[in-house]
Amino acid sequence: MVERAAMDLELSDEQRQIIDTVRRWIKKEVIPQASRYEHADEYPHPFIDQLKALGLFGATIPQEYGGLGLDYVTYAMINEELSRGWMSLSGAINTHLLMAYVVMKNGTEEQKRAWLPKFATGEQRGGLALSEAHAGSDVAAIRTRARRDGAEYVIDGAKMWITNARFGNTFCLLAKTDTQAEPPHAGISAFIIEKGGAGFSVSRDLPKLGYKGIKTCELAFEGFRIPASNLIGQEGMGFRYVMEALELGRINIAARGCGLVRAAFEDSVRYAQQRHAFGKPICEHQAIQFKLAEMATDLEAGRLLYISAALKKQRGERADVESGMAKLFCSQAATKHTLEAIHIHGGYGYTTEFDVERYYRDAPLLTVGEGTNEILRQVIAKGLVKRYPVG
Repeated sequence: MVERAAMDLELSDEQRQIIDTVRRWIKKEVIPQASRYEHADEYPHPFIDQLKALGLFGATIPQEYGGLGLDYVTYAMINEELSRGWMSLSGAINTHLLMAYVVMKNGTEEQKRAWLPKFATGEQRGGLALSEAHAGSDVAAIRTRARRDGAEYVIDGAKMWITNARFGNTFCLLAKTDTQAEPPHAGISAFIIEKGGAGFSVSRDLPKLGYKGIKTCELAFEGFRIPASNLIGQEGMGFRYVMEALELGRINIAARGCGLVRAAFEDSVRYAQQRHAFGKPICEHQAIQFKLAEMATDLEAGRLLYISAALKKQRGERADVESGMAKLFCSQAATKHTLEAIHIHGGYGYTTEFDVERYYRDAPLLTVGEGTNEILRQVIAKGLVKRYPVG
């Protein structure tokens, strides 16, 4: 089976058991109900509760803080499994664990002990409050301001496209603490913020092509006060902290892409053996065979890319180029092959009776999330030039 190919890695029995547990849960619970939740754009509270019970909101949080302490390869493979069933579930966990990553790597010990155990159980969950209406790829152009006022910071501004905003309660916020800093990103700081205080509102839910169920929202801040102790690390270092976290986020996006390609492939190869045309199963027609062959090949190539990036990240090395390559390739493969799955299913593929139309609507998010593919091409190229200097 294509889904088993990556298991040829030297995974421990514990790693295999965790991945198999998630796979069985996806097959039994998620796949039969995903389309109903997705088409209704309904938040899947039962699935979120089950993800909590599985411990996946603490997947990469160290065991000393109540998490599972999983390595990044295992975590990425779990996200492939989740996305094979319903990609939105992977999104609910990914942005949450990026928030946790920033705290794990840069927070004080007091902050880690205060926040990480609650993140691990899902009691406190949310994500990154990074992008703004005028600052998506250009993070340094954010306008949200955090002004120091005695023992507090006062926050004013707005954030856009924030996953988990409606039903989450805690976020890692990037805001300008120095509007005159040069370069501009040197004036950006990171904070932990919680819902509930005056001046913090979820202003609206954003309607989307796909990636439904998990709400994506706009946040608004007007004189919102937080304790100065909620500053993560040092003032002016927030941009760097989040860029390091996004390496893991891009590995996750790549794994999601493989999950979508796998879903498209598995549904298509099954349908192609059942559907007959011109007196034989369509899997015996060369045009369909070529599509299936390319799907399976790109799935294997994409999986090797994200595993390679995850291994480098796990070793504590910079993985900007590798995670960028993995995200670029896998997101493009997902966009291509989910459309090919519709072609294989023919007229049925264009209806909501089959899941392939959902895969096709979900795939484009991967080309813009965690940095657009255009930005990633720049990241990859700049990284390659540094690695291959002249002389």
